[in-house]
Amino acid sequence: MANAAFSLDDLNIGVPDKLSSSNKDFESFEEGNRGKLSGSYGAEDWRKTGGIEYWTSEYGFYPDDYRSQEQQQQPFTDYDLLGVSFNAVSAPIQTCLEHGHIPIGNPNVAETKKEKQHPFCLSSLGLLNNYGSGFKRLRGARSEGVNDISMFTEEADRKLSTEDVMRVAGEIFIHSSCKTIDSISVDIHPLNLSFSGLSDQDTRDVDLAVLLLAAAEKVGYQQYDRASRLQKQCEYMSLKTGNPVQRVVYYFSEALREKIERETGGPLSKGLRRKPPFDFEEAMMRPTPTSLACHQELPFSQLTQFAGIQAIVENVAEAKRIHIIDLAIRNGVQWIILMQALASRHECPLELLKVTAVATDPKHIIEGTGERMLSFAQSLGLPFAFKTVMVSDMLDLKEDLFELDVEETIAVYAAFAFRNLLAMPNRIENIMRVMRVINPCLMVVSEIEANHNSPVFVNRFIEVLFFFSAYFDCVATCMKQNCENKEIIESMYFGEVIRNMIAAEGDERQLRHVKFDVWRAFFAQYGMVEAELSMSSLYQAELILKTFACGSSCTLEMNGKCLLVGWKGTPLHSISVWKFL
Repeated sequence: MANAAFSLDDLNIGVPDKLSSSNKDFESFEEGNRGKLSGSYGAEDWRKTGGIEYWTSEYGFYPDDYRSQEQQQQPFTDYDLLGVSFNAVSAPIQTCLEHGHIPIGNPNVAETKKEKQHPFCLSSLGLLNNYGSGFKRLRGARSEGVNDISMFTEEADRKLSTEDVMRVAGEIFIHSSCKTIDSISVDIHPLNLSFSGLSDQDTRDVDLAVLLLAAAEKVGYQQYDRASRLQKQCEYMSLKTGNPVQRVVYYFSEALREKIERETGGPLSKGLRRKPPFDFEEAMMRPTPTSLACHQELPFSQLTQFAGIQAIVENVAEAKRIHIIDLAIRNGVQWIILMQALASRHECPLELLKVTAVATDPKHIIEGTGERMLSFAQSLGLPFAFKTVMVSDMLDLKEDLFELDVEETIAVYAAFAFRNLLAMPNRIENIMRVMRVINPCLMVVSEIEANHNSPVFVNRFIEVLFFFSAYFDCVATCMKQNCENKEIIESMYFGEVIRNMIAAEGDERQLRHVKFDVWRAFFAQYGMVEAELSMSSLYQAELILKTFACGSSCTLEMNGKCLLVGWKGTPLHSISVWKFL
């Protein structure tokens, strides 16, 4: 298989109804009507031109080669376990991006009062309690407590999702924090809780998740000997090829082991520090079977792309010369959608579509993306130009590096473009300064909806755990069992990201995420105003979900004008549209 390209039939993806350049003929999908989208491009046209099939058949794709000291914590029992609340305080932009806090108040104040540091256990308990409360709200459970776990299940034979298991484990962990966890037994449950509503497998999964939380707690306390004993139990009881909960625990247990080695200077720690970090961004740039499987079989990529590009189509409806600045182009598959929409536009013939990719490296991958895009545009008879702006550092990005034409309409597309720069806020600030000078008609932003940037280890551990629990559940639902791409996604993509977020600190921790409310406050500092996602964009999102068998498990909700895309109620991605004032 190493030298075999994929067949066309293997790469057929469902495409929703047509992209519209206008909202005026749209009938709201909320009323159950099918949208009437005029001057648009749709599924039938997509398949005639080959869509992603052209992308892959023209260029054969082959399998991957991938086969700070923290504050000493107080015991949980010193505090009111369930009555924890927090108030945000003002913080400068850098603090906002480094810690995931939201700046409040006058943005022009250079110095702000430093946030009062709560002991680790308060915020960590608050996180666990919030996730547990979210579980009870989702399941319609009573709020008095968790003396009977059966209230978490709607039916006796109902199987919990992976994140549900983590929520139940979090509730149990809070209530058992006064117990000695090191010797926890799968046969004895804290507070004599009733597990009558759970299956035997769910009960074992909950036990395993509680054990993982206990190991993370001991790491947070810097009690590494006790943490190591718990970690080894997790490693023994989990399986890389087991059910989703066992797989989640396996990868988090591996990350905890590396964290302990790093902190204690164990025999493996030097080798771990010399190990080159897995380049997640470069892996996603390459049009490999694994990256294409992510695009085809998991709904999030297509959903955010169609919704975002619909917004671009609407804003360039009358433009004859269109310039797209892509801040993180990767394999460029998203621009198939725009090209096909523009190729079918007859009321305003296109004179030129220009795409400029902004990148620091690697140049040869970016150029390969440009060649595929040019070939695809030629197959549609679309006038097209591909440009690159390569800089060694985003601090070197300047507006005069772009080939700009006064007659062109410019749009900026930023899909997961900023997450690797969160530890370097001055880079993001420079990008925003340059974009403000260029003054595009809109900027589409897609980001991860999670706070994986806390400097407090266990807070970060909890957030990463619940996020990836939802993602592992999604992969288990949407992808075939015993699939090679699934194994690569979990081990090389998810596993390496978890390892970096959990085990690494400082500059070595490359992947960081903050929630949309932080980005909203940040963009406002640069004179940007959040624009409405049109009903057509929301309709495209709804239609994409209908093309996936697992689409009913995806959730869409609005945070102001931003669309949050989630899995079984857990937000995972955000998409928003911005304009400069």
